[in-house]
Amino acid sequence: MAASPAIKRGARRKRTVLGRMARAAALLACGLLAGLGWFAWDALKPAGPLPQADGIVALTGGTGRIETSLRLLEQNRARLLLISGVDVQTSLHALLPASAPQDLAARVTLGYQARSTIENAAETATWVVDNHIGSLIVVTAGYHMRRAMLELGRTLPDVALYPCPVTPPAMQHPFRPTPLRILAMEYVKWLGALAGAARPAS
Repeated sequence: MAASPAIKRGARRKRTVLGRMARAAALLACGLLAGLGWFAWDALKPAGPLPQADGIVALTGGTGRIETSLRLLEQNRARLLLISGVDVQTSLHALLPASAPQDLAARVTLGYQARSTIENAAETATWVVDNHIGSLIVVTAGYHMRRAMLELGRTLPDVALYPCPVTPPAMQHPFRPTPLRILAMEYVKWLGALAGAARPAS
């Protein structure tokens, strides 16, 4: 028995809708992949020239961040340094190199409260207000920089932020499984942070 015209029209509409959904999903997937490629390229860029700033903040959680921030402080790129997200059992003496000048310790603050990027931003905001900081060099891994700058920018809208990305050893070979997984995870987290920033305040 032949299908009625109404059934045929319904089947055509269903195929049309499914086709549009498939095309939309393909476009979305292509957009996300292109975004991931841009994010990876951006995350692997070396640090550019840095201006003089009032302060430096190092967001802990990866190799090279603290060492880079201490080197910048020793070079007098800023007058003060906050190391945010330090383990409660870590002392300043354990972080400073043996060759550090004696007066360097007086310019360093350890932040023990932060356990996430949002908490890093809150901890940094308190330190910025307490120390009258108007410009800040941000030291973190390249793959973390976009999200860190977003959260810090939301918390410190009137403070000039200058990124100083660090390339950890794992990112020396970015096309291996582990660094690719890190980049993909950080890309998703950054997209989530962007979505949160776009939501109106309740």
